[in-house]
Amino acid sequence: MRRLALAALLATASLSTAKAGDLLVHGGPIHTGVDAAPTAQAVLIRDDRILFVGDLAAAKAKAAKDVRDIDLKGAAAYPGFVDAHAHLTGIGLRELTLNLDQVKSVAELVAAVKAYAAAHPEGAIYGRGWIETHWPEKRFPTKADLDAAAPGRIVVLGRSDGHASVASTAALAKAGITAATPAPAGGQILKGPDGQPDGMLIDHAQSLVEGVIPPPSLALKREALEKAGQLYASRGWTGLANMSVETEDHALLAALAGEGRFGLRVDNYMDPSAAGLVLSFGPFEDKTGLIRVRGIKLYMDGALGSRGAALLEPYSDAEGLGLQLTQRDKGLSLMKKAKAVNAQVAMHAIGDRGNRMTLDWFEEALAGDTQARWRIEHAQIVADTDLPRFAKLGVIASMQPSHAIGDLFFAPARLGQDRLHEGYRWNDFLKAGVVVAAGSDAPVEVGDPRIEFYAAVYRHSLDGFANADWHLEEAVTRAQALKMLTLAPAYAAFREKDLGTLEAGKKADLTAFDQDLMTIEPKAILTAQPVLTIVDGKVAFAR
Repeated sequence: MRRLALAALLATASLSTAKAGDLLVHGGPIHTGVDAAPTAQAVLIRDDRILFVGDLAAAKAKAAKDVRDIDLKGAAAYPGFVDAHAHLTGIGLRELTLNLDQVKSVAELVAAVKAYAAAHPEGAIYGRGWIETHWPEKRFPTKADLDAAAPGRIVVLGRSDGHASVASTAALAKAGITAATPAPAGGQILKGPDGQPDGMLIDHAQSLVEGVIPPPSLALKREALEKAGQLYASRGWTGLANMSVETEDHALLAALAGEGRFGLRVDNYMDPSAAGLVLSFGPFEDKTGLIRVRGIKLYMDGALGSRGAALLEPYSDAEGLGLQLTQRDKGLSLMKKAKAVNAQVAMHAIGDRGNRMTLDWFEEALAGDTQARWRIEHAQIVADTDLPRFAKLGVIASMQPSHAIGDLFFAPARLGQDRLHEGYRWNDFLKAGVVVAAGSDAPVEVGDPRIEFYAAVYRHSLDGFANADWHLEEAVTRAQALKMLTLAPAYAAFREKDLGTLEAGKKADLTAFDQDLMTIEPKAILTAQPVLTIVDGKVAFAR
């Protein structure tokens, strides 16, 4: 029996060199996710499947003589953590372009752009990741801010949620956007006191500057996808549901997986422009079985922070009901095509009106089929009368716990006290029998399973803040959070027979952290280090 500590496994962690075979994982608490047998001493893996879960002595007796022995040395193991909602290309590009997710003020944004412009004196500047809700200036950035940072340069910076961008004067001019430019349906062009565009473009208005920034090349996208796979494995993710995917991105992923350069499981939900194959023939997968196409991703409304979420009653801090991004005839037509070939529909819906319309359209398109596992992505604000409809229709609530611990700083202002209880209702959904699949929405959020687990069970900000507005009764138990990040995402992608728990016969996907997320203090969850990620019986990451 070959005995390997975790550090020694680094030699086998490369996706190109990792080999399948017998692996014996033991030496720390193992949480199986199985209600009848929630813990075990050992997991024995043979090739890409789990051969045995249970007593260590029994596992050793079943193991091959040349089994690789993985001693957790006190680390805790779980079924593979799966991000139920992410944007893989964006995750990689965030690492390769101007990343603004740590910017804490307009002043810091200006400084970051100025530094980037100095380091990159040629060409247009694109970045993403800023969010103004905590900024001391208490406002959106404007073209004036960008002009001060990079005079005369074309600059476009996307908000973290992807539902707004700010453009410089040069970018607006290049796009031909003036005071007379009409906003497209489902979008807004914000203006300053002088009546001129101030640089902020909301939702569909962002399309007006799409041609201003050169799109990433295939080579850059390939690099971004490979980078994202490595990053996600290092954080403990074994797979993800990849949203709003373009044709070339799916092809690049399949190519990388075929070359052994990408080793996570990916379920792609295609952008409507790239959905021809799945809407014609239904779900399909690549030759490795890692990269699958499950269905399509649609958008009902915008985001709460930028006041694009579609609400039943006006915003409490501004006029308007938000934005509807997909019109009924187009949405229903796509849904009926999906239904005809058993493809899934995943629809973004944030506001209570957005969720109600989505449920209405789902009900019409599904025509009584409660087994299709269609998904509402985010399901952030849901009216009391609509919440039971998720279970009745068999609709999955695909939610991101980290959104709550960021949004709840501004959600009370947007919604008011009377409907604040409608927000981020994980516990209410679970009590109503709804499947809640948890994800991160990275690169909107960091994309860290520790943050999502912490937010789900504690419902405090990362620095420990919460108040009565945060409705702490919506926090879930640790066992529930574990299922939200393992079994529920598997179910949401029709993978529960193979994934989601540590059981004999299932695919060998496993995540381990150096501290036990099921028992440590909530704040310690954020500092637990991922130490081992196994996908399909291969070591994808080891610390």
